[in-house]
Parts: sequence; structure tokens; C-alpha cells
Amino acid sequence: MKIIFFGTPDFAVPTLKQLLHPPSIFQGRGYANEVLGVVTQPDRRRGRGSQLSPSPIKTLALEHQLPVWQPEKIKKDTAAIEQLKAMKADVFVVIAYGQILSQEILDLPKLGCINVHGSLLPKYRGAAPIQWCLYNGESVTGITTMLMDAGMDTGAMLLKRSIEISLETNAPELAIALANLGAELLLETLANLSTILPLPQDSEAATYAPLIKKENYLLDWQRGAIDLHNQIRGFAPHCYTTYQGQPLKITASLPLDPEYFPRLSPKNQSLHRSLSGVEGQNVQQLLTSNISDVPPGTAIALPKNLGIVMQTGSGLLLLTKVQPPGKSIQAAGDFANGNRLQVGTKLGD
Repeated sequence: MKIIFFGTPDFAVPTLKQLLHPPSIFQGRGYANEVLGVVTQPDRRRGRGSQLSPSPIKTLALEHQLPVWQPEKIKKDTAAIEQLKAMKADVFVVIAYGQILSQEILDLPKLGCINVHGSLLPKYRGAAPIQWCLYNGESVTGITTMLMDAGMDTGAMLLKRSIEISLETNAPELAIALANLGAELLLETLANLSTILPLPQDSEAATYAPLIKKENYLLDWQRGAIDLHNQIRGFAPHCYTTYQGQPLKITASLPLDPEYFPRLSPKNQSLHRSLSGVEGQNVQQLLTSNISDVPPGTAIALPKNLGIVMQTGSGLLLLTKVQPPGKSIQAAGDFANGNRLQVGTKLGD
């Protein structure tokens, strides 16, 4: 199968790697493919030096001496379209490319354009499905492969695979897991393409995951503990509050409610046990103590080696990792000690 690959960020890298080097299970089934070239976004200025840097997909493509196209606006680049047409590809594989393909481009490959999308469609169509599914507190998500059409993630579905989400999983961690799952599912989709019956999406069940804006990062302590936690992990590591008039990023947290502890991953069961005795107090006692008159955004406990317990609009939130301006991410307890935080300290304006 002759393939042209469209992709840009790290999320697309595992899929291209497996297309170039399929696992033995696919090689044993006589599966073979040829990546004819790669289409990716133009080099962008990144980092403190603002130097032009290639996308992760371009870097991988050049390592394998693949042709690379980087049109600024592919729908209007007639030269790039003519070059793609001349390649006579069987399939275009598209994963997190970053540009919308015109119907003219979608019609070029013989077997169509296959997209690898980071959600269980029709839920979370759009640019940021991983972030918004965490923001909304989903416990399960997954990957869908689909035949692309001119709509926004509206094409007929081919295969799906789901994955469970633990309570503390954040967006970068979930992206890695889904990227690897997507690579596996894409190879399975290609290997069985002739026998898979495309399934139309139920548009009435569709939800959307729009681009994230800067205002989505600001924490409002009037919200509930679980909602703030989902915002922090969904938009990690960018959410912030303020401390002494300066922004303070909150990069990890945990709602102090035993209802949610069963969703902790096995690696954090020790944290579960620690939370049963916050400075000599049982979590339930802390939750039911008379703190209703404490304003949201107030530190109400500083449990040793655990972090900062914050009053929210509904429930308590344990801050475990923070990042002050110009510094690295650090344990919230270390930040509290270094800044001599006291019970009653307010965060946020």
C-alpha cells in the first residue's frame, strides 16, 4: 500500500514510526506498505531564541530520507497539490496535521484519506479532544480511525479502541498513551481496510472540542474541587492562579473526596493511604469539619510531604505540584515551606 503521511506534532510520531517499521505481527501477515512522503506544517519559531524549528514529524521524515512538503496553506497551494497527485498514493494517512484538507485533496488517493482521531467519535470532534475529555471528567476515551470527508471529524468510522483514564492522568500523559494506541489501530485499519464496513456517525450524539484559549487556564476557586482538578489536568501544565500578585501555575492536584480515590492509578495507592491521615485527621473528618465560612481560594491545611489543601466552592483540593514564575515545577509542599505559607493564605485575586 502506497501512503502519504500528513502530520505535525509528537502525537503523530508513533504512527509514522510504525508505518515505517511495522511490528512483527503485521509483517507475519504479509502486511507491507511504502511511505512515499510526508506533508507537515512549515517550520515555526520556538523557544527562547525564537529560532525556526522543524516539526517532530519533519525531523523523523528527514531521518528516513523521505520527501517532505510544507505548504503554508495546502488548500491554495496548487504546486503541492499537483505533486501529491503525481505520487498516485493509495491512501493518505492524516493525524494531527493542523490544516483542513479540501475536497480536491481528499479525492486524490485511490482508497481515500484515513484520519486517526484522539476520541471515541462522535464525542469530542475538533482540535483538542484529549484536553476537553479530561476537563469534562471522562473516565474512558480512546482512538477512532475514520474515512475523512469535508466536515470537521464527521467521516464514517472504521475502527475504535478505548482506554480507561485514572483520576490523576493529565493531558500530556494521556496523549502519549493515545498516540501509541493510535499507531496500533492505524496499522490494523490498513491491514483490514478491504473488509471493514464504514459506520456513519450519529451527528445528534456529537460533542465538540474547540481550540483552547488562554482564558481557559485561569482557575476560579468558586468552582468545585473535582472541576478544578479536571481543569488542571486537562490543560496541564498551563493552569494558574495568583500568589502575592504574581501568576502561580498549578500543575497537579487531587480532590480530597474518598468518592474519587478508587480511580487512583496503582502507582498512587500509597498516596491514597497517606490521605487517610492528613496531619492526624481523617479525610472524612477534614471534609466534615466546620469550614463552610472559609472563603474559596484559602489554604486550610499544609499536610507534611503532601501539599496544600485548598478550600474551593465545593469540597477540598490538594495541590501537589506548582510552578512559580521563572522556576521549575516543584512539589507544592516545598513551595509552601520556601514561601512560609500559613493556614489562611489566599490564592487568586
